[in-house]
Amino acid sequence: MNLGTLHLLRHPVAEVALRRLRDKNTDVSAFQQASATVSALVIAEATRDLPTRPAPVLTPLAEHASLELATSLVFVPVLRAGLAMLPAARELFPDARVGFLGLERDEATAIASRYYAKLPAALSESTVIILDPMLATGGSLCHAAEELIKKGATNLRCACIVAAPEGVARCAQEHPSLQVFTAALDSHLNEKKYIVPGLGDFGDRYFGTVAL
Repeated sequence: MNLGTLHLLRHPVAEVALRRLRDKNTDVSAFQQASATVSALVIAEATRDLPTRPAPVLTPLAEHASLELATSLVFVPVLRAGLAMLPAARELFPDARVGFLGLERDEATAIASRYYAKLPAALSESTVIILDPMLATGGSLCHAAEELIKKGATNLRCACIVAAPEGVARCAQEHPSLQVFTAALDSHLNEKKYIVPGLGDFGDRYFGTVAL
């Protein structure tokens, strides 16, 4: 199975937080806290190799040869679960621009369709990072990548929390240049296209909602 440009985070803090996310007894508040921890670590890993340029700064004692980012950043959470990763992204990069993609998956076919899009201009000049906690079939991520490429994005990455091999392989086939960063690569998808062992429905557990 071709997993393409998959980057698997290895960090003990992420492992501990992931355990809390997987535990079916974790309440909404604890789930949100653990999500914030893993999101920050994955996003930090996804931006590890961003280019920098000299940016001297004057400290209270002397001038120091510091650095600043040499690229602009755009974060695009996939609604609604991707919103859970946005606070960590904004805390790390408060000057980053944010776009939004609303994608809904048909539970019978697992095919994603767009119902909302609001994106910044000049995506070709930015590093664009898609935020989507669960990479299952890869349908939503591939759809999001296609939407962003149509709008001019050329440097695309995805930060997620848990991924399935099937979804990673699909993304590698359809978008071989898309770099995927995740804290966990799980076993497989079940017959309902849920990640196993996974952690259940991320959006419902994060927001405390149930399907009607």
